[in-house]
Amino acid sequence: MELEEKQPSYGEPRKYDPTFKGPLHNRGCTDIACCVLFIVAIMGYVAVGILDSRGQFCGHAGTPLENKPLLFYFNIMKCASPMVLLEFQCPTTQICVEKCPDKFMTLIKSHLISSEFEYYKKFCKEGVTNKMSVPEILKAGLCPAMLTPSKAFTRRCFPALGGKLGSITVGNSTRFDDGTGNIRDAKDLVDGVKNATVVIEARLVVMKIFQDYTRSWYWILIGLVIAMLTSLLFIILLRFLAGIMVWVMIVMVILVIGYGIVHCYLEYASLKGEPGSDITLQDLGFQTDFAVYLQIRQTWLAFMIILAIVEVIIILLLIFLRKRILIAIALIKEASRAIGHVMSSLFYPLFTFLLLAMVIAYWAVTAVFLSTSNEPVYKVFNETDCQYSRQTCDPANFSTSAMKADCQDSECLFAFYGGETAYHKYLIGLQFYNVFLFFWCANFVTALGQMTLAGAFSSYYWAFVKPDDMPAFPVFAALGRSLRYHTGTLAFGSLILSIIQIIRVLLEYIDHKLQGAHNKCTRFLLCCLKCCFWCLEKFIKFLNRNAYIMVAIYGKNFCTSARDAFFLLMRNMIRVAVLDKVTDFLLFLGKLLIVGLVGIFAFFFFSGRVKAFEDTSPHLNYYWVPILTVVVGSYLIAHGFFSVYAMCVDTLFLCFCEDLERNDGSAERPYFMSSTLHDILWENKEDLERNDGSAERPYLMPENLRKILNKKNKTPPAE
Repeated sequence: MELEEKQPSYGEPRKYDPTFKGPLHNRGCTDIACCVLFIVAIMGYVAVGILDSRGQFCGHAGTPLENKPLLFYFNIMKCASPMVLLEFQCPTTQICVEKCPDKFMTLIKSHLISSEFEYYKKFCKEGVTNKMSVPEILKAGLCPAMLTPSKAFTRRCFPALGGKLGSITVGNSTRFDDGTGNIRDAKDLVDGVKNATVVIEARLVVMKIFQDYTRSWYWILIGLVIAMLTSLLFIILLRFLAGIMVWVMIVMVILVIGYGIVHCYLEYASLKGEPGSDITLQDLGFQTDFAVYLQIRQTWLAFMIILAIVEVIIILLLIFLRKRILIAIALIKEASRAIGHVMSSLFYPLFTFLLLAMVIAYWAVTAVFLSTSNEPVYKVFNETDCQYSRQTCDPANFSTSAMKADCQDSECLFAFYGGETAYHKYLIGLQFYNVFLFFWCANFVTALGQMTLAGAFSSYYWAFVKPDDMPAFPVFAALGRSLRYHTGTLAFGSLILSIIQIIRVLLEYIDHKLQGAHNKCTRFLLCCLKCCFWCLEKFIKFLNRNAYIMVAIYGKNFCTSARDAFFLLMRNMIRVAVLDKVTDFLLFLGKLLIVGLVGIFAFFFFSGRVKAFEDTSPHLNYYWVPILTVVVGSYLIAHGFFSVYAMCVDTLFLCFCEDLERNDGSAERPYFMSSTLHDILWENKEDLERNDGSAERPYLMPENLRKILNKKNKTPPAE
């Protein structure tokens, strides 16, 4: 019985088609069902974003409290309760006032003098009249029992504490009347102030960060512009001097990281013998002022070790890949020629940035609106045991309620935004929907950019006479095809990726909740799941990227294109690892170089370590804020420009593999590739000369390439 001919493991190679001239123009809409689903989801997302907040804050414009920007505590000493640290709420009445009190006063004494009582009522609730007695006012909780000289700090009124002969004072006095006839020490106010500041410490840090942004925003913009110009200059130089620029880039990356190692060592050595510099990071703990860490030797030692490890890894990779780097450079040269004929592709990342900024802004605004949606919830706060503690209450009638009668020292205070309605029960679901749609829309925008660039660069590759056979506006033509025919395909691919990303978010949330758990089996299982889904996300991103290239060329649906791309890559597995990934590594070094150069410049400018910049650089609370912003922004800008190169390389690579399968370089079936890529092809000729295809001397190249080279060399293929 004759054996059936063995079929290729990864699909049939492409056949020669004399009518194929690049991206098909005669195509139809793909993945329509997913397109409809995406449109419906977007409409729901818009409906969710319409929700607004009705909570009022001190000084909030357009509310009755617009002219009362400061928060005043009736009895700041009640903030000394340990419960404040757990619930972030002081069990005392808090109202909005126009300005803080500037003198000592008690309700009993001020009630006797009409002019003083008028001043006192500025720090009372509404409804206080001169006819009401002091016991009635205190019983109803309408006024504080006393006023102390205070100063506004972070939009709150805190006692104006000072020092006098080693004693704590308030309003130049070491003692004060608490309004109930008791004379107390000023130091009793300290604990209350400390706990009250714990509530706003995080807000204070945020305010300082925003203050730094207001002082340095224009310098940050200048730094980002420098990063953009540097990236653009680098791309332009790659266009004309690809080989030289790649080697310059490699050497510069090694030098920049080497400088970082030397600088860290010099800082480490300079701190030797300095008081407090030998303390460990573990003993220091978390500090909001990150500049403190730079005064510790261990910090610079850690930086130096990390940079040294990165330096060694890069040098080892360059040593092992030194032969393949020359081939990758040739591929980058070809990508430079393609970008030279499609210059508008360099500006496409700006359009992607704009769309992503809109997606991020809409997500952030919707998240805030959902978090503060509808009505504020008030709960009972108290100092002593009370059966109604932490139950919901109504501040309008709390003073006459049974809760107040049973718990005389209790207060009805704001707790959070929410409610008990059906809407609030599903609020967490809406927040989840907001996060999921954020991932879906962001991935859709990224996918649109990938398919558009793939369509533009594939039209370059499959033009037999470049650039005469190319469309007039390849980027706009590819963008039009992507939106008109393949919105559903883009939505389908981004939906799959978004589902995996939201699962990773849920796993991180579960891991955060189980941090105190001691079940090692559960922790191990969770760690394995996180690792598996991380790998799955990377694989889906890789598959989607190549699927979008096939869609841009052939106009088929997502599943078919993903299968074709996967089989094509598997038929050229060695070349994928050798050429494509080495090229990605070189482009990553380019991004690393730009970030390193701009980051070093930002460090010396904002830290004031260069005398030439001392008078120019702004005075900041945390100089790491603009530095970190510039570094992250520079990476995003460099990634945006280099992503054009990366997408160009990936597109040319897939087209190159298809060209090898469709054509053989003869006069009847000529290659579409340039002479440079043709030289890359013939680099594998040495494989035919050294090996014979036997088990002892197998070929290293893909089977389809071996057949082509055997035909061109007139040697019979191995049995």
